[in-house]
Amino acid sequence: MSEKVLTKGDPGMPTIIIHQPGRRLLLMLLLFGLAFSIMLNFGLLASFADYSTDLNAPNEKFYSGDSLATDKIARINANFMISNPYTDRIKKIIDHVSQADDVKGVLLVIDSPGGLVSDSHEIYHRLKLLSEKKPVYVQMKGIAASGGYYIAMGAGSENPVYAEPTTWTGSIGVIIPRYNASELAKNLGVKSESLTTGPLKETLSPFKEMSEREKDVWAVIMEDSFDRFISVIAENRKNLNKEQVRELATGQVYTADQALANGLVDQISYEEDTLLELQTALGLKKARVVEYQFPLSFTETLIGGVGKAPEINVDPLKTVLEASTPRAMYLFGWEQTINSMN
Repeated sequence: MSEKVLTKGDPGMPTIIIHQPGRRLLLMLLLFGLAFSIMLNFGLLASFADYSTDLNAPNEKFYSGDSLATDKIARINANFMISNPYTDRIKKIIDHVSQADDVKGVLLVIDSPGGLVSDSHEIYHRLKLLSEKKPVYVQMKGIAASGGYYIAMGAGSENPVYAEPTTWTGSIGVIIPRYNASELAKNLGVKSESLTTGPLKETLSPFKEMSEREKDVWAVIMEDSFDRFISVIAENRKNLNKEQVRELATGQVYTADQALANGLVDQISYEEDTLLELQTALGLKKARVVEYQFPLSFTETLIGGVGKAPEINVDPLKTVLEASTPRAMYLFGWEQTINSMN
């Protein structure tokens, strides 16, 4: 009897399949670990790059004039609601300009409705220090009201303040926005039962009426900020004393012609003319006008810059709760701009 020998590929040869589920799982785990490691290292790299990047030094950009001139005029643009992050950035620009030997003078361009009391004063203080070293001219654009006018005083009493024909300025005063939702809370059956250590800890709560004691406390606080505003203007406008400034400080906004007539500005002029005046006063035949921008961080570069769409707050309760946070402001037209600070 002959014996059949089966060879590989023979139809009669049985096929043996060995399943190894452990290898596939191990491979998936390894791939996951690799991906996680890459992401982790990428994040660490971004963090280190942001840490090591000198974001304090703004980038210089040519604006106008003679691009080959060695003497420079710095154009500092304050076209924002006065609050962070803009406050920190403009202070860094002011400090940079103050230390730059090739910058001979400064044009402060203002197009702002104002903002926070503390931020306005911080910028004003930095500008005052700068004006002691270099001439600072002010050019008002469309609006330079309240805090926008406050920072203009940083140019000092020896430097001129210019407005354009259509500028709105003034609005000298203080506002602490507050919503009274007590009737709404009553209709909705909402009660404020916050636990506090004192009768004034919950002051400015939108869920209750203000007491006379609270009004007296906040009146003193606002008067302090108001008096400081009055003093800053009187100190830096040689033709105005405190009494005259107080008469103008009704909170109203003034047109350029009204501001000129009341001594709030020195002249009506366009920016190009103001720049020429400054260059002449500096005795410069040629000047390079430059402005400053901050470099994007490594992370901002990765995500495509800072063009993030603003967050839209659709939570009415959150809006009401945030309204109880006191914000003393030198601000014109707060109803249209308060949401940008939430």
